[in-house]
Amino acid sequence: MSPIGWRHIHCVRQLNRLLSRFADRRTANDERYEVAVQDPFTLGEYGEPQPDLVLLRNPPVGRLPGFEEVALAVEVADTSLTYDRETKLPRYAEAGIPEAWLADLNADRFEVHSEPGPDGYRKTVRFARSERVESAILPSLTFDAGEVLPPREPEPER
Repeated sequence: MSPIGWRHIHCVRQLNRLLSRFADRRTANDERYEVAVQDPFTLGEYGEPQPDLVLLRNPPVGRLPGFEEVALAVEVADTSLTYDRETKLPRYAEAGIPEAWLADLNADRFEVHSEPGPDGYRKTVRFARSERVESAILPSLTFDAGEVLPPREPEPER
């Protein structure tokens, strides 16, 4: 694995703040949400992936969370883009994780993947830096993509 750069770190921190605020507000109907940062969860026969962030619904105590407790998995991708898109997201969809986000730092955009199935997520909505991101499954979870995407790398001097 390549080392994590400052843009990746920035995005994970911003998403952690955003999801933590959401989790703190959502405790109705005996549902409790918690944010896990770069922690594993069990994915059946696919092992224990470690997404950048996971929003857990009613997280367990005394064991790793399972895919059934994952409301949302988040990957922040720059050097890992191909692996995240072609390996991790399809595994999340096959397991039935309702929503996955991909922060594509190379394209400077944010993706929301939903409607999981055995062949991957059937719906993908892409948001530019200037657009408002909306969760497909949690209607009160919205934010501006520019809040979480890191500043662009400065152009090298010539």
